[in-house]
Amino acid sequence: MMISHNRRKILQASGALAAATSVPLMARAQAAAPRVVVIGAGFAGATLAKYVRMWNPAIQVTLIEPNPTHVSCILSNLVMTGALGMSTITLRYDNLRNKYGVKLVADRAVAIDSVNRIVTTQTGNRIAYDKLVLAPGIDFDAVPGLDTAVLPHAWQAGPQTLALKAQLDAVPAGGTFVMSIPPAPYRCPPGPYERACLLADTLLRRRRAGRVIVLDANNDVVAEPHTFHTAFQTTYAGIVEYHPATVVEAVDWSARRIHTNWGPIRADAANIIPRQKAGKLVAAAGLLGSAPGARWASVNPLSYESTLVPNVHVIGDSQGTGQPKSGHMANAQAKVCADALVRYFAGEAPDPAPVTMTVRPASASARSSVVAAAGSCTSNCAPTATAAAYPGPSGSVPHTRKVPARRGSARSSSCCSWG
Repeated sequence: MMISHNRRKILQASGALAAATSVPLMARAQAAAPRVVVIGAGFAGATLAKYVRMWNPAIQVTLIEPNPTHVSCILSNLVMTGALGMSTITLRYDNLRNKYGVKLVADRAVAIDSVNRIVTTQTGNRIAYDKLVLAPGIDFDAVPGLDTAVLPHAWQAGPQTLALKAQLDAVPAGGTFVMSIPPAPYRCPPGPYERACLLADTLLRRRRAGRVIVLDANNDVVAEPHTFHTAFQTTYAGIVEYHPATVVEAVDWSARRIHTNWGPIRADAANIIPRQKAGKLVAAAGLLGSAPGARWASVNPLSYESTLVPNVHVIGDSQGTGQPKSGHMANAQAKVCADALVRYFAGEAPDPAPVTMTVRPASASARSSVVAAAGSCTSNCAPTATAAAYPGPSGSVPHTRKVPARRGSARSSSCCSWG
């Protein structure tokens, strides 16, 4: 078939145009915005999403969270006592979307394909990522006979917080409230002891007398032992009974009995806090490793990237660096991780020596101060040490972590980074 001169010229021109435009098209494809996907919008996940967008708005951030709001564990003990309402500890995600441009996906992540870098959600949505950050919080071991719908642990704030308040409100005059403390590590080290103080203080203020029996699976008070021993032995003497090295083995609530390694205890109300571990998705993604009894994700503390699965990071309560598990530390870890991600997409290595600093004021032994200290999970839920020291990537080099000054300081921030 003959092709006319004019038609041949048009075809040649179009071919030249295609060749001329193919390079910038390829360049644009290669320069597509980096994709960070975050699973879990608690203090760790929400903070990371915000700071990645703040420090590099060119990075696309998708935040997967099934709940429309976050109900904070911090301050929740004061909801239990009636001092605060649930609205005080309920935080919305509007600013993340409207102010920082975070894409919110109201769904639950159920599977991770780390080879093809895809997250699958409960509704079948498939979300691709370049970097994935898991911040799923904690999961719990089962306790034989324990039904958390009947006896809430309230270590995840929300409906269980109100259910625990109802238990406290129903304690009869002279009644016995039994609460347990799981083996460390667990979320918010001082939290259970603070709760015990608030339980005792509430019974005292309501003139109900009675007892608060504290069953601690640890050999001694884990956080601020001097403060809480003073509270138990002096401020609330005759009300609080503290029993270390006592493990709850089973619950028979139909008989109002808590079975321990020392024998059964009868109770009118109970708050059994089970042993804790990394969120289910962390284990399902193979981030715990094969070591027997592994409960937390193995990560490089310079970036919180998994030591087992590349391009997957774990922050907050599920990480296994040895740092305390608290809102304050989750916030600080999120900023360290966010900084590492921003550096990664810029072709830089992580900061070699960041620090997550935690400072907690000393508590007095006076009753008012002890009750105020019970608001420590009410304030920053930070550990007593001035810095969290833990093994570096090699497992032998001690590190303290500091968010680089050029992007902000973890030390000056609160847990809440929604605003």
